[in-house]
Amino acid sequence: MTDTASRAPIQLRTPGTDVRGTVGPWSSYLTGFVLAAALTAASFWLATGHMLTPASLVAALVVLAIGQMLVHLIFFLHITTAPAQKTNILALLVTLLIIGLMVIGSLWIMSQLNVHMMPMDRLMQMQR
Repeated sequence: MTDTASRAPIQLRTPGTDVRGTVGPWSSYLTGFVLAAALTAASFWLATGHMLTPASLVAALVVLAIGQMLVHLIFFLHITTAPAQKTNILALLVTLLIIGLMVIGSLWIMSQLNVHMMPMDRLMQMQR
């Protein structure tokens, strides 16, 4: 049983999918490094400049951060949509689920505490 990706030229394969068991060519790491550095420089350039409104600055930084995460996942962690990567993708999704539950749960608990807490002036009056 042969894999069709192993017969494809290196240029036509998705970055990080090397079926020979190695981590990938150095050109893949160099491409990832250049993209990550460019996205980081763009983030700093946007944050220090006064070209965007605060709302659009936040949106632009979120888009650049998502791009940065994708570059790291593809070029450095070699997570792709290949069938052999199924367990890695599932582990990543479970990790994201746990992080999401922790963040959403923490925000929910803090909002409930804020709603049910006694105002500070009434608390000070009760202590006198």
